[in-house]
Amino acid sequence: MSEALLETPTALDTPLVIADRPLRSRLMLGTGKYRTNPEMVAAIEASGTEVVTVAVRRVDLDRTKEEGVLHHLDPNDYLLLPNTAGCYTAEDAIRYARLARAAGFTNWVKLEVIGDQETLLPDAEATLRAARELVADGFVVLAYTNDDLITALRLEDAGCAAVMPLASPIGSGLGLVNPYNIRTIKARLSVPVIVDAGVGTASDAAVTMEQGVDGILMNTAVAEARDPVRMGRAMALATEAGRLAYLAGRMPRRERAVPSSPLAGMLD
Repeated sequence: MSEALLETPTALDTPLVIADRPLRSRLMLGTGKYRTNPEMVAAIEASGTEVVTVAVRRVDLDRTKEEGVLHHLDPNDYLLLPNTAGCYTAEDAIRYARLARAAGFTNWVKLEVIGDQETLLPDAEATLRAARELVADGFVVLAYTNDDLITALRLEDAGCAAVMPLASPIGSGLGLVNPYNIRTIKARLSVPVIVDAGVGTASDAAVTMEQGVDGILMNTAVAEARDPVRMGRAMALATEAGRLAYLAGRMPRRERAVPSSPLAGMLD
């Protein structure tokens, strides 16, 4: 390894690039469920994230109102990524994406179309339909989806800038349920793969990043922690640790012990 790579921890990796935009942090955070806006801001700052998602249907888009989320987030400090959370049809998702752009957000959108109110699992067909129309309309689409390879490939073919398979159901905190599926999606896609939903704590984040994915998006795990600020920092460290562990390559698993020190040359 060159000396240049050892100068700083961040030099051990390259930036995450989505639609030609480089990002130092591979962790993205949502803005829902926090007890107070100051707590939200402190947790986001502690996480070191550069991308913060905002649910267009659930926040006041008037930035002048102090009680609103957007009043506390400077678009010069973060890429504010509108998402279409709460949409159950492609038409609704498209409409709210366009509303966000008209309200002054960038042309980036996290596309989310829910197919079932009880499980909150995505509607693959509606998501794909919305993605095609939004891409044609000039949006940079980051599409939330099931951990299904075929849907992921079709979303990439539709022009999505990133595909975001779930680790487990939204808000469940179950962690990464199907690592094989996530590894398969990452291996087959050319666009970034950002795991979204289901991460519950720092160890979940590390295990998820060890699959080789490009990043993680989370909300509930931080917002509903007893101390969101500490959890935000923990998630930042875990995301980086998991990523570096993947790049380093873990030791092989063995069914028997192997001594750490060589046996040759031991003193009698």
